[in-house]
Amino acid sequence: MTKILQQSRIIKPAIVSEAYQLGKAHCWRTLHNGPDTVEELLDRHLVKEKPSYDDDHNELLNRQRLTSTRREALCLYRDILRATRFFMWPDSRGILWRDVLRENARKEFEEARFETDPEVITRLLIGGRDAVQAAIDKLAEKQRQQIEKEKKGGN
Repeated sequence: MTKILQQSRIIKPAIVSEAYQLGKAHCWRTLHNGPDTVEELLDRHLVKEKPSYDDDHNELLNRQRLTSTRREALCLYRDILRATRFFMWPDSRGILWRDVLRENARKEFEEARFETDPEVITRLLIGGRDAVQAAIDKLAEKQRQQIEKEKKGGN
């Protein structure tokens, strides 16, 4: 035990003298270098509020969500434009259904352009996808029926 104490006494002065040589003597604090004021005492011992990265992180997540929903909305809009190519017959006013559908899609997208609530945006996107899919399915079914009718009529 005395040997360990003697070794630590030898090592400690060597470290302290080395710190003075390197100009790092201010790093060594003893009990005598305590705080001069209450503010210093509180500053030293109270937990300091760390910079909040949660706000930055939340903002980044919101931007990513907006970017992904914007991307999904653009994808949906393009899908609507692609799907309307198949509606080439005129309505009762003589206007092609393709143009009517595109005009209505544009109007609905413009109405929802500044929506910021993620739930509402998601609901709109899901509803739009379902509507496009239902319209394409109905169109495909009608075309199948038309083809079957022509086959029966031709034979």
